[in-house]
Amino acid sequence: MPSLEILPQLLINGLIAGSIYALAASGFSLIYYVVKFQYFSHGAIMAIAAYSFFAFVNLMHLNYFLAAILTIALSIAVTLLKNLLVYRQLRKRKATPTISLITSVVVLIFISSLLLAIFGSSTKTIFFYNKTFDFGIFTITLIQVLVIVSAMLLFLFLWFIFKKTKFGKAMRALADNKDVAQVVGINPEKIYIYAFIISAVFGAIGGVLLGLEQNLYPRMGIPIIIKGFIGSVVGGLGSVPGAIVGGLFIGLAENVGVLYLPTGYKDVISFSVLLLFLLFRPQGILGVKIRDT
Repeated sequence: MPSLEILPQLLINGLIAGSIYALAASGFSLIYYVVKFQYFSHGAIMAIAAYSFFAFVNLMHLNYFLAAILTIALSIAVTLLKNLLVYRQLRKRKATPTISLITSVVVLIFISSLLLAIFGSSTKTIFFYNKTFDFGIFTITLIQVLVIVSAMLLFLFLWFIFKKTKFGKAMRALADNKDVAQVVGINPEKIYIYAFIISAVFGAIGGVLLGLEQNLYPRMGIPIIIKGFIGSVVGGLGSVPGAIVGGLFIGLAENVGVLYLPTGYKDVISFSVLLLFLLFRPQGILGVKIRDT
């Protein structure tokens, strides 16, 4: 029988991993909800943010706050450039969802390769004084506390935008029916830009937190967006709150699963959960089942 003494530590570890997954899933799901395509290149923004923060802190010796602000600004700029040069052109040509999906994966791999060419293949570590807090039944580091707190604050911020602002209402209207939204005066391209900016902020902060928590390597954006995608599907593809719930669920499932399986089986656990949801609840945790007509 597995020892339940380590369960509190596994739950904390799951909450930390789930917070990162939820940040990836929420940025991915926001673009899917509003712009209607699978935004896998969101993982590239997280990787760019991690390496940018590394460069600002380790190479330029800037303070952490200034480095974080510059990282967010750079991530927004790169995201808007991607939209202008790639995704807006696809929308103009009325590209199919399949073409948009393939393009997004290509952008992800291209940026990962670009990071490899610039920073090399060796892993990098961001300088940070990390304090450990011991609560007896579990331990947690300062960085891990920052991961959880930052993620929760961002999720509250996203909820506020969606529910309490005109922009959030415009996003919901555009997602529900683009033609009707245009009739009432909503400019889709303007809303798309705002959605990309929000996703960039989430990706930047998620990338910084991921870089502080783990070592950096050029293709780090690929596995994290895969987990974000799994979280989106499990939570309910097209539901931003569902993506957050799904990301947290996957993080907890992977870590609690260590009670029964070796640590190396975390990916097996997350993909098994994905398969089970696709078979028995394809609409996800918070998704709405669509009837066949």
